[in-house]
Amino acid sequence: MNTSITATDRGWFKASFSNQSTNCVEVRFTTDSVLIRDSKQNEAHADALDQQPTIAHRAVHWPAFLDLALSMRSGRVDALNADLHQDGSADLTGMDRNNEPVRLQYTTKEWDAFIKGVADGEFTLR
Repeated sequence: MNTSITATDRGWFKASFSNQSTNCVEVRFTTDSVLIRDSKQNEAHADALDQQPTIAHRAVHWPAFLDLALSMRSGRVDALNADLHQDGSADLTGMDRNNEPVRLQYTTKEWDAFIKGVADGEFTLR
């Protein structure tokens, strides 16, 4: 492992619990934000990745969002809303970098892999 790589150098990543699945919660750390997208949208926007629906969440509020996700309850942290459904699926709503609303929908399997990654510390901003 290269310990000189910082979170902002990491690029887009998903939970290791997603295994070989191409449908998952993808996250990218920037200097002041955590970007969240749905890999299913990658396929739909492969020719225009900059137009892919992406929620921009302020990094200072990321730990509180991870705590909310681990609680397995719906709720809101800053401008990011998590709506968890009885079947284990989840919807995230928030704003993109242009302050436009974005809604991302995750299946039970996708959200479960994300939660397992959160519990394992894979999404901790360092």
